[in-house]
Amino acid sequence: MGWTIGKVKITKIVEIESTGGTRFILPQATNEEIQKLPWLAPDFANAEGRLKMTVHALVVETPTRRIVVDTCIGNDKQGRSVPTWNGLDRPFLADMAAAGYPADNIDMVICTHLHVDHVGWNTRLVDGRWVPTFSNARYVFARDEYDYWKQHSTEGEHAAVFADSIQPVVDAGLVDLVASDAAISDEITLIPTPGHSPGHVSLHIRSDGAEALLSGDVAHHPCQMAHLDWASTVDFDPKQSTESRRALFSRFADTPTLVIGGHFGPGHIIRDGDAFRFVATQ
Repeated sequence: MGWTIGKVKITKIVEIESTGGTRFILPQATNEEIQKLPWLAPDFANAEGRLKMTVHALVVETPTRRIVVDTCIGNDKQGRSVPTWNGLDRPFLADMAAAGYPADNIDMVICTHLHVDHVGWNTRLVDGRWVPTFSNARYVFARDEYDYWKQHSTEGEHAAVFADSIQPVVDAGLVDLVASDAAISDEITLIPTPGHSPGHVSLHIRSDGAEALLSGDVAHHPCQMAHLDWASTVDFDPKQSTESRRALFSRFADTPTLVIGGHFGPGHIIRDGDAFRFVATQ
């Protein structure tokens, strides 16, 4: 599944697809409330009002780089708070290779934030050790995001995630810490979108007059475009995440910009009264 933005190619590599089971993330998104948003069906919800979501990575190929944006959950991980995310055995790397992107050919990894389902394939288990999956790549993290989790990953799931999916690439000398508004390449600029996590960033892609927005977890699901105040239970700062949603969606609404979220998309944002709707595209 891929899209072309000027000279940039974007390919989605799906690790997990799910329908329902997301109430713990968005408790406001009851079946009844989702059914009040008929534009969500069939692409983002089913007829019963159950949410459709994916865990996926996006490979962004520019004329000079092959970049993986967010690296899902990963195989063989333990200590995850979602039981089914422990000990995964998914063909993620094989799927990447089949799409034309073997791990050795990736030269950059960008994590929109350092949560469990966005950093997992940073590393893989080899002979009992966590080693960088993309050994020829530089791993790019927003400095504010990394500094926060370095200080606050001392227990529970965050400790496990930092130990097995972040620290090994730091120890390997592969990490570049950047400003939250850094220009990553001629085509890619970061946009600071804090709230879901302290240093969350989105990616703005521009090439030959075309644009795309990789919004990460500014919203987990398009229903949050209609209800900007529906903050996720795992948002670091719900008020700030609401503000980031409003600002980001306002910026790109009613434009030709292709939008792909961390767990949904692609589509286009359109204004709908004081909020927004999301129109799916293929």
